[in-house]
Amino acid sequence: MTAPVPPRPEAPVRVGVLLSGRGSNFLALHGAMERGEVPARVALVVSNADEAPGLASARDLGLEAVAIPHRAFADRERHEGAVLAALRAAGVEWVCLAGYLRLLSRRFVETFPERILNVHPSLLPAFPGLRAQEQALAHGVRVTGCTVHLVDAGLDAGPIVVQRAVEVREDDDLASLSARILAEEHRAYPEAVRLLLGRRWRVEGRRVVFPQGA
Repeated sequence: MTAPVPPRPEAPVRVGVLLSGRGSNFLALHGAMERGEVPARVALVVSNADEAPGLASARDLGLEAVAIPHRAFADRERHEGAVLAALRAAGVEWVCLAGYLRLLSRRFVETFPERILNVHPSLLPAFPGLRAQEQALAHGVRVTGCTVHLVDAGLDAGPIVVQRAVEVREDDDLASLSARILAEEHRAYPEAVRLLLGRRWRVEGRRVVFPQGA
């Protein structure tokens, strides 16, 4: 169990976003920040893919965005070193993963201890890893959803901050279920960031606890 984390000061927190594709959760986060719902701002968007649509979206919004392709580096350690250098140069305090298809090393996670967030399209610990929606359909579950969690060195194993449930309907296919889960991700992710930056909290086991009255 960690000690309670105090609320952040009034100055907006500088957030770095890592993405590999279109980054719809990045856009949801940025929109919530612009509306004043989350006391933060996007300081940098980084992608491991040159042509990630999320980079173009970030630049259209006037945000700093850079591609650091992992294939340009000899190994993960050197690639992560370049990403960390970019985040440090931008003064990033928190990191939000938005469809970032790279597993972070322990070294990376320990650089931002309990300051990296991810959103996953299932009710963890069910269906970690890739194709979570497909796994839910294959297993015949009646309820699935999404989870926002702090990132540790495991695969979708960090302490849970927010979860939202989604009913699996009889006529659902992969596209329809994924769309409804994604809509909940767009609500849950800003909510989680707002809670972590605005309230006292502590980690107990695999969940984040917000003390009553904090």
